[in-house]
Amino acid sequence: MPSAKSIQDIKTNLLNPALTSLYYVTVGKPKGKEPGKVDNFFAANLGNTTNQEKLNLMCCEATLPGSNLATLELTNDRTGVTERHAYRRVYDDRIDLTFYVDTENYLPIRYFETWIKYIAQESIAKDATKGESISPNYFYSFQYPDNYMDPHGLTVTKFEKSSLGNEGKTSTGGAGKKGGTLTYTFIRSFPVSINSMPVSYDSSSLLKCTVSMSYIRYLVKPSNGSTDPPLDSTSDSPTAARGDLSSAFNTPLTAQQQAAVNAAYGGRLDLGLNIPPATTTTFPQQKNSVDLKQAFSGKSFL
Repeated sequence: MPSAKSIQDIKTNLLNPALTSLYYVTVGKPKGKEPGKVDNFFAANLGNTTNQEKLNLMCCEATLPGSNLATLELTNDRTGVTERHAYRRVYDDRIDLTFYVDTENYLPIRYFETWIKYIAQESIAKDATKGESISPNYFYSFQYPDNYMDPHGLTVTKFEKSSLGNEGKTSTGGAGKKGGTLTYTFIRSFPVSINSMPVSYDSSSLLKCTVSMSYIRYLVKPSNGSTDPPLDSTSDSPTAARGDLSSAFNTPLTAQQQAAVNAAYGGRLDLGLNIPPATTTTFPQQKNSVDLKQAFSGKSFL
């Protein structure tokens, strides 16, 4: 229902928008089954130039990811009505990150080139098994996905100035509201492309490196607590995130619940789930017992 709004309402609700220039990106690194080999490969190709914090700060452009629901169209259930039912959530297939390039080590370019070399198992040095790197007969073989994907190290965090404790003052002199944060965590990410970077003798501009990172899905964690299950660094399976459901089925019914079930089904259904290991079973209505071993000749049928 429309209603008149005061100037104070407008200031409170509309004059404190989120800004696009306040964010922080963390770039991960492949873990692999043997992290020591990954570290040695990056060290051999990058030397002592790897500075993860510097690389994170150099990210000058990023994108908050999106997703959509795949739907089925139903046209025959109701006359004149077209319905759509969702059956799958579809994530964006990649995220583009743009980095400033430093003059000392060209860190973003060298870092992601090294990651792609690790995926393809290339080497900048002479390899006795593959031949010289510049040889026409040089070849390479790709790593297994678990070896080159970063489990969940790539994140994009959106925050505000007030998120860091600088709430400021309101127009009436009171304390401002503390801003929140929103963290996107990308699962199983790795670089799929490095965009070309043109250079020319025209007027100079900043050299930027844009990298496309692939991932399978993302999680969103707000500052007031996450609705997603905690991450498991050893497994990305739904079972590991949701836990074991067997305990829910091993809990017996209370006496009142069992009495209600007996009344509804004539005492023929036992949902107590605490079945004793016996060779006979009794049916309450017939008042007789059946020897299961004798009836099935010691065999069980599923």
